[in-house]
Amino acid sequence: MKKKVLVTYKMPIEGYAELLKDFDVTFSKGQSFTEEEVMEVIQDYDALLSMFDFKVTNALIDKAKRLKIVSNYAVGYDNVDVNYCTEKGIQVTNTPDPVTQPTADQALGLIIAVLRNIALCDRKLRTPGALKWGLLENLGLSIYGKTLGIIGMGRIGKALALRARVCGMNIVYNNRKKLSKEEEEYYHATWLPFDELITTSDCISLNAPLTPDTFHIIGEREFGMMKKNAMVVNTARGPLIDEKALVAALQNKRIWGAGLDVFEGGEVLSPELLTLDNVVLNPHTGTQTFEVRHEMSVIASQNIINFFDGKEPVFRVNQLGK
Repeated sequence: MKKKVLVTYKMPIEGYAELLKDFDVTFSKGQSFTEEEVMEVIQDYDALLSMFDFKVTNALIDKAKRLKIVSNYAVGYDNVDVNYCTEKGIQVTNTPDPVTQPTADQALGLIIAVLRNIALCDRKLRTPGALKWGLLENLGLSIYGKTLGIIGMGRIGKALALRARVCGMNIVYNNRKKLSKEEEEYYHATWLPFDELITTSDCISLNAPLTPDTFHIIGEREFGMMKKNAMVVNTARGPLIDEKALVAALQNKRIWGAGLDVFEGGEVLSPELLTLDNVVLNPHTGTQTFEVRHEMSVIASQNIINFFDGKEPVFRVNQLGK
């Protein structure tokens, strides 16, 4: 009998071609399954292919008597209770490789858009009489020579560092673990204590996972320490920034601006953000390319195939006891 896989979001079928060969795969007839719908049927499934916005809760895990693997369609996995899955002997996997380059592209794009007022000028040009032309109008800040502080020097942070160096930026970083001397030389990156990075960086990019330690890692205290012309970019997880503190810093011109691909309330934005000219907003599109969506589907599927076949690679988030 084929093992059964439940996919929480209806994606283009091409990415699941290999999975469909040997597994009984269930897709939603609509755009996605609700948590209640999954709860009703999960006891019959061996694998769950969950999207990053689907909460894999303890209650759901308790219902999933046959479940052996949660293949999360994302690099982040804060939507899954990984510790509880480990306790129950359930493998959790993610899709780190496909998201690296496009997310780094998005971060650099937001940095340039904020520093050079690209989105603001675009909006004004579309509104008759809103834009003033002139040599001293619409002034932004140069990217060349600025210091980029990267919080979270993993795959995406490193990819962003390479792009930023080409733009002539100086790279500093803060990470739980320092890079090796060879890696620091390769990325032209210097480790700094967290507070020193906050006070010396012109641009601060958040590329860390969401954990209890990183929740609101940037808040009122940190905004008060930043340079007046500093900017913040978040392409990681919304709750890394205290959004109320960010709004206050932007309203008071305490910092130059911000570029946000994610928000503390998920799809619910602080209304004040929509009124501010010194923030560029994107609806979590850091990985939204045709190529990446397909590749993520392939890897999320391959995690399941290889896991049950006892093969590698399997991009494991947790390590199960033997």
